[in-house]
Amino acid sequence: MSAVREGTSFGALRAQLQEAATAFADGPDALEGILLGIVDDVDRAVREPLEIFPVCHHSPASAVAMARRLREKQPKVVYLELCEDMAPLLSELRNCRLPVAVQAFAREVEGFPADWAPLSVVAPVTEASAEYQAIAYALDTPGVELVLVDRSSDHVFQWQEDHTEPAEAADPDAPPAEEEAQLHGDAVGVEIGDLRPRFAELEEHLLHHGRVRHWSEWWHQYVELPLGDSDHDTYRQVMLLIGSLFRRLAPGDPGRVRVDEDRERYMWTRMREHLAASGTDPADCVYVCGAFHAASRVAEFGVHGTDTFEIGPPSGSTWQYGLIPSSHAAIEAQFGLAAGSVSIAATQWAKNVRRTKVKPFRLAGQAGARKPAKAASRALPATPAEADAVTSDMLTGFLQRPPVLDPLDEAELLGWSVDIVRAARRNGYLASTADAIAVFETSILLAGMRDRARPTPYDFQDAAITCIEKDAVPGRRDVRRLVEIMMGGDRVGQVGYDSLPPLARDVHDRLEPLGLRLEQRGVQRALLDMASRPELAKCSDVLWMLRRLMPPGTARPIMGERRLGERSIQESWDLSLGSGQRALIELGYEGVSIEQVLEQRLRRTAYGPQATAAVVLEAVEDAALYLGGGRLADELGTHALTVLSAERGVDGAPEVLRRVRRLLAYYRTSRPALPQWIESFVKAGYAHYCTLLPTAFTDEDATVRQVAAMLGFLFSMESLALSLGCDRTQLELAFAQSHPEEPDKVALLWAAGVHLGRLSRAELGSRCDELLANPLVVPAYPRYLSGFLHALEPVPQLAEFVVEAVSNAFARLPDPVLLPWLPTLIGTLRAGGAELAPLLIREAGRVFPGRLAELDAWVPPWREPQGGMPPTPVSRTGVDGVPLLAAHPATCDAVADLLGCDGGWETGEPGAAGVALAGRHPETALALAELLTTG
Repeated sequence: MSAVREGTSFGALRAQLQEAATAFADGPDALEGILLGIVDDVDRAVREPLEIFPVCHHSPASAVAMARRLREKQPKVVYLELCEDMAPLLSELRNCRLPVAVQAFAREVEGFPADWAPLSVVAPVTEASAEYQAIAYALDTPGVELVLVDRSSDHVFQWQEDHTEPAEAADPDAPPAEEEAQLHGDAVGVEIGDLRPRFAELEEHLLHHGRVRHWSEWWHQYVELPLGDSDHDTYRQVMLLIGSLFRRLAPGDPGRVRVDEDRERYMWTRMREHLAASGTDPADCVYVCGAFHAASRVAEFGVHGTDTFEIGPPSGSTWQYGLIPSSHAAIEAQFGLAAGSVSIAATQWAKNVRRTKVKPFRLAGQAGARKPAKAASRALPATPAEADAVTSDMLTGFLQRPPVLDPLDEAELLGWSVDIVRAARRNGYLASTADAIAVFETSILLAGMRDRARPTPYDFQDAAITCIEKDAVPGRRDVRRLVEIMMGGDRVGQVGYDSLPPLARDVHDRLEPLGLRLEQRGVQRALLDMASRPELAKCSDVLWMLRRLMPPGTARPIMGERRLGERSIQESWDLSLGSGQRALIELGYEGVSIEQVLEQRLRRTAYGPQATAAVVLEAVEDAALYLGGGRLADELGTHALTVLSAERGVDGAPEVLRRVRRLLAYYRTSRPALPQWIESFVKAGYAHYCTLLPTAFTDEDATVRQVAAMLGFLFSMESLALSLGCDRTQLELAFAQSHPEEPDKVALLWAAGVHLGRLSRAELGSRCDELLANPLVVPAYPRYLSGFLHALEPVPQLAEFVVEAVSNAFARLPDPVLLPWLPTLIGTLRAGGAELAPLLIREAGRVFPGRLAELDAWVPPWREPQGGMPPTPVSRTGVDGVPLLAAHPATCDAVADLLGCDGGWETGEPGAAGVALAGRHPETALALAELLTTG
């Protein structure tokens, strides 16, 4: 044992570092705390009886070293740095196509601020990652136990002060994020091995002297490539060295340091608890964690550490778990990696596997996987010599070894150059063979300027952008994105059917009659002919509910519509359920069927603290539209009555009017009687708006559109409200108490007075003439017209008068007056009454002549003589008078008997006396003629 300890003391390395500290500083004490402390951290981790395997997230070198070590050692227990509550989901990875992310989701939170909801934690898994190798080995090897030891998803939020942990800044030159980069949404990401300097000056120093642009490129050049085919001891000690270096040079952010140390205490506490409970020998275990946490200095470190850390209880939040699709772009966006770095890492992983001949682990049944290999069961356990070699000093030789310069692979670089030119031409660039040669030569030149004999993918990307990129991008993708796709592409994962939540599987089953591959990414066209295939009507119901619940574009109708009381017999849809799989999975966290989720959302919206009467009526309409109405619609409608009675403003009046009219029309055609709630709503709304009407006319915050909607509710619902017991006196009193001052509201009040009989059309026309004759009022005349236009909502029969008012303005005002306020008129009509313009246009089309030749001789109806034609006498005998009346006198006799009139038919010469009553009272006939010609 003493020999082993002496071999692990790293004495030679300590001496060299101490000499370096003395030479480069004023004394050995200046750097001793850092340089020798790093060696102490490595020595401590190497001495630990429980083997610590440091990794970096999504690192192909870590994945290769992990696969090699697992086949050599064959541990019985694998401790993995991952949220411990995600363990049951890992077996479902075999039903998915990587990359995917394990997700913990909590919609209803308890113990956290309400504005944090919903809580979401994701842990992405790629094939070129050490954690996937450990998971695949543990799940497919008999007798091996996989134990997740990191904090739970609940503790992720308990231990942070803010809702989200800020990710590292991505490359500022990266293009805008595409759809695939949004797959994780706003979830908090957890990963194994966040290995990046937290000291900004250190990272800047490394990037400057490494002649690279971002951290991902530095890591690829100076860590990935040297460690890609290194032995296990060298890999482990180098990773421990890097982790300790970054840890000791990290700034002292108290919050972040506290969380890091608490995580390490948490993990070692869980491992000691498992070792004590299972009795497993630590030598038969391996602890897979990030290199940053492997170089830990907490007192709880190691199997013999202290047990003073207490793990707090979880909050009362209800967590649900599932798998969601991920992508290389989503991982890069969430963890602040350079665009394309994960794709390049996947390509490097494939190269390492071919070069080192290491056989990676893959879950049995994994999409694209071969038959499970039996190498794990045939692998020999580690020999004593190998065990001793683990404790030897490999750092000294590695740090003293000069960098190995890979020779130029001309064939590979030529292939890249030809492929990028071909891809650029397909995307609209005017690239040629000369550009391929230029890219080839520029890549070599850039690599030489950066002290590299072999151009890296990043050198090639810079060369391609320099030689091919022009001033504008002709297609959807630029050259940077084309290189990323060519180097490996943005692989997008997919969750298999068996791993979907019940709701998602139910949706797939119910849409099966469409005959589409719903799991396929991209847009698919679905044609539904319910006339020939009635069973597709159920698919239509599902699609309309998905359109209501899912993000825009997931289910988009091309042909067909669904409105209250209407159903299309043919529909056409664009579906992209494969691309929106994450949203469908998260929908499954809310219920077991889409009907249940829709009902819950409608209730949550209707009973929310910000719900208005218009919002509740919208929920009622959706309940009737998608769920058939019934109990839920009646319940929400009753709640809408309560919300309306509590409102003190009129902001939602237009929406309330529109939805009440639509619901009334629906119930009148679909039910034998109106529901009780809508009768009560009309009755209460009539009294409510009568009360608020005088205030709304004078309130500056109430717009003319809102006041017009109130009048529209009162006038259109008046007959129903009166039949339900309302008193029209309420409306008359409210109208008498209204005294607006704004021109548009004054015009609206005048129009309402015409409807109520308080003002005749002639008087209204004379008032408009007075406005046009007053030079001081002419600038405000467009606002009066705006009020008249909004009056078409409550009083649609005034359309002809509005046409007359506008025409009179154009006819009477001179150009110096008309032209300045013409833009104001157009803007006012467009902004304030765009939905009422069609009614005005139709009326104008009816009044004005249809041909240009008729315009010169055309006289507007309002300028025609108002005198009526003399009444035509009616013959008593019917010869020249009214022949139908004379031919059938019995009808007239019956009416006379009904009215109690005595007398008989008069006889005389035709036209002698005519109709005596019309001759004695001509005013009635004239009034009737005027009504018929103007109304």
